[in-house]
Amino acid sequence: MNHALRRVSLICLVLFVLLLVNVNYVQGFEASSLANEPGNGRTFTSTLQFQRGSIITADQKTVAYSKMNKTFGEYQRHYPFGKMYAPITGYDTLFSQTGIEQTENKELSGSDPALAVHNLIDLITGKQKKGATVELTINSVAQQAAYNALKTQGKQAGVVALNPQTGAVLATASYPSFDPNQLATLNGTKLIANDKQLLKDPNQPLLNRALNATFPPGSSFKVVTSSTAMTDKGINPNTQVFAPTQLKLPGAPQPLVNFDGEACGNGSGRVPLITAFTLSCNTAFGNLGLHLSAAQLQRQANLFGFNNPNLTIPLPVTPSNFPLYPDPAQRAGAAIGQESDTVTPLQEAMVAAAIANQGTLMKPYMVDKVTAPDLTALSTTQPTVLSHPVTPAVATNVTNMMIQVTQSPQGTAHVSAGTQATGGIVIAAKTGTAQNGINNSGLDDAVFTCFAPASNPKIAVGVVVKGGGQGADAAAPIAVKIITAYLAAVGN
Repeated sequence: MNHALRRVSLICLVLFVLLLVNVNYVQGFEASSLANEPGNGRTFTSTLQFQRGSIITADQKTVAYSKMNKTFGEYQRHYPFGKMYAPITGYDTLFSQTGIEQTENKELSGSDPALAVHNLIDLITGKQKKGATVELTINSVAQQAAYNALKTQGKQAGVVALNPQTGAVLATASYPSFDPNQLATLNGTKLIANDKQLLKDPNQPLLNRALNATFPPGSSFKVVTSSTAMTDKGINPNTQVFAPTQLKLPGAPQPLVNFDGEACGNGSGRVPLITAFTLSCNTAFGNLGLHLSAAQLQRQANLFGFNNPNLTIPLPVTPSNFPLYPDPAQRAGAAIGQESDTVTPLQEAMVAAAIANQGTLMKPYMVDKVTAPDLTALSTTQPTVLSHPVTPAVATNVTNMMIQVTQSPQGTAHVSAGTQATGGIVIAAKTGTAQNGINNSGLDDAVFTCFAPASNPKIAVGVVVKGGGQGADAAAPIAVKIITAYLAAVGN
């Protein structure tokens, strides 16, 4: 009997000791991580008792702020521009955050270690704790032009504008969008109902089409193909290239043809590369694809930013895709932006930005700086180089070809993005009309990649309009509106 009691007592003692060890371990080593768990209601409730930091644009427009809700006795998030900035700010709800609200949550909530001294001083002086201010690189004029242009077009679309010299994101819009104020309510029942409604919407307003939706690039990919041919084959804009009316592909039942089956140039079967680029001749670039290796094309695409699973701005970015194409027929199709090629509008802007910046691609970023409540700068983003896709000489050659797309009367964007459409601004560009769907049964996506002014680039833009048809008709006017608005705001 006594032996059994001793055994039970010993077991109870061991369990008690283990319990004490666990409690001390949790309090000493896991307290911070547990406090930051999304499901920790006590921690989240405490954050509603103080003012969360604001999110502002580069030109000091407040796009997210917190204000005391007297009914609930807690601070509530407000988004004064609603749908226009929703893909950027995301939302801060009772249960979670997205967008900048998520990526900069520690700074906005005041829980970042860099704010510890400020919080301590506020505690001692009796001031209320307050989160840091996050200043974006976004220009409000460019952002408004971007969203309004997408809204006017009325189709599912995304657009990104970059500063080619720094990588700063000047604008990024997605359509259709959503009103984050619907999700910032302090009424849990209303929040759940609004969230379900948005999730059920077939137009997917919560999807950020600028960063997280991918589309076939179509002929806009010819910028990459041209860059590869100039880099690896040593050709230039005046090099005569094979450009038949129909290009026979090895092992393929159907030949590759140009738009509407047209001849390329004068129909002689050979034209300067710059002519093939200006007219966007599929057969010429399909033939280049046949004579470039799969490794060469993929290497060049990677340098422009394709196949990068680690890219953030700091919002997460869905990788653009360019696989290896060992099959020659597939490689010919990929060289004109078809097959399994996919891009985000951000990727389209990155391609143009690299060419605009003399062959150097800067890492895109959206947060310029973070400022403490006492206006002390906590962090400032320094522009960094992501890669060097091409040499300055190749970049200059590609620029000259992109200029012809808008300035030559035969250029595919002469009417929509020429100087008459831009008020005299010279845009360097490439259009894309991307076939999609099973057996190309879907409506063509309209794609446009460009930068301006061509002689002194200040802005690079990538646009994709799902089901928009020809890139020059649907996507180019959107880019033109952003460019003209931004250059007018900052001084051309």
